[in-house]
Amino acid sequence: MARALPVKQKRDSVRRLDNQTQAYAWGSVTAIPELLGLAPTGAPQAELWIGAHPLAPSRLDGRSLDVLIAERPDALLGATSVERFGPRLPFLLKVLAAAQPLSLQAHPSRAQAQAGFARENAAGVPLTAPHRTYKDDNHKPELICALTPFRALCGFRALDATRALLSRLRVERLTPLLATLDTGLAGFFRQVMTLSPAEAAALVTDVAHACATRPVRGFEAECTNAVGLARAYPGDVGVIGALLLNLVELAPGEALALGAGNLHAYLEGTGIELMANSDNVLRGGLTPKHVDVAELVRVLDFSSGPAPIVRPLGQPEAVYPTTFPDFRLSRVDVRGPLQLQRLGADVVLCTAGSVEVNGLTLTRGAAGFAAFDEGPLVCSGEGTLYRATVNA
Repeated sequence: MARALPVKQKRDSVRRLDNQTQAYAWGSVTAIPELLGLAPTGAPQAELWIGAHPLAPSRLDGRSLDVLIAERPDALLGATSVERFGPRLPFLLKVLAAAQPLSLQAHPSRAQAQAGFARENAAGVPLTAPHRTYKDDNHKPELICALTPFRALCGFRALDATRALLSRLRVERLTPLLATLDTGLAGFFRQVMTLSPAEAAALVTDVAHACATRPVRGFEAECTNAVGLARAYPGDVGVIGALLLNLVELAPGEALALGAGNLHAYLEGTGIELMANSDNVLRGGLTPKHVDVAELVRVLDFSSGPAPIVRPLGQPEAVYPTTFPDFRLSRVDVRGPLQLQRLGADVVLCTAGSVEVNGLTLTRGAAGFAAFDEGPLVCSGEGTLYRATVNA
């Protein structure tokens, strides 16, 4: 919540964060360097991590934020947050810049993550092993908010619409599989995703050819997307899985809320991503990384229907409403003095202009961390902040 009030005494300081980028192959060469005011290196810069995940923690005054929090969790997070989420920052903020599609993936619930993490630990699978599925014991609900036009696949399309699309493609290899749709999406998805490599490659080739030469009326964008995915990942059965999902085009400012088990793939664009503090990803295809279809099927939510698009509410702090307890994302349009009430520790990222937050000046691409205190965040200047905190 925000109030346009006279500036009060600044009770708690905001400290600048130094953040790490992840150079995944699907990343944009230019988007994150442009945000940070840096010259592109020519290498992809896929994600900017802003938070305290141990795989790539931000640094505060030269020290890792996760280490600082572990030393003084109550002081930095607040006792209520520690009681609810444990002695760790409960969320991770990212800037995600996709020039190419990400993998077809979903994330586990907390119970699934705890069981999977313990199972792989007991089996002696190293955390850094490429075939490791569970990197930690936490769930990973997430919110992606578009900074640019953003394309994504998200959640299973309504069953009747999927049946219409697949049947009208008139692919002979696909026809015998369609009977399983009569009992729901789960059986069809499992049957398709567990085809032998040779069967999967033949099916993907036929489906991509049908999409290219006779796209289904009303599903032209979906067919075009399938052709592009098949070109990028020849023979990958994830192309068929992707055809079952809602194709979404977000305008800047719109967001998607992805709960446990939501099958999705980000396709192209730059966005602010906020999630529970986890790196658990279960992949089903469209990637050279480890794929575990059996575990993916176990965690998937096969509910079908429209994609869960979220639009912000309120001004000057526009909140993206979700039911996820670990985090809350808001966009703050600063046009003079205002105060933001505190819910827990805060991470703030400036995406435009110049904003002073409790004495720290943030310009485009700069981020800060505010330890929890009952005093407000006091903002001034002119610009845009994205604010991550816990959800009340």
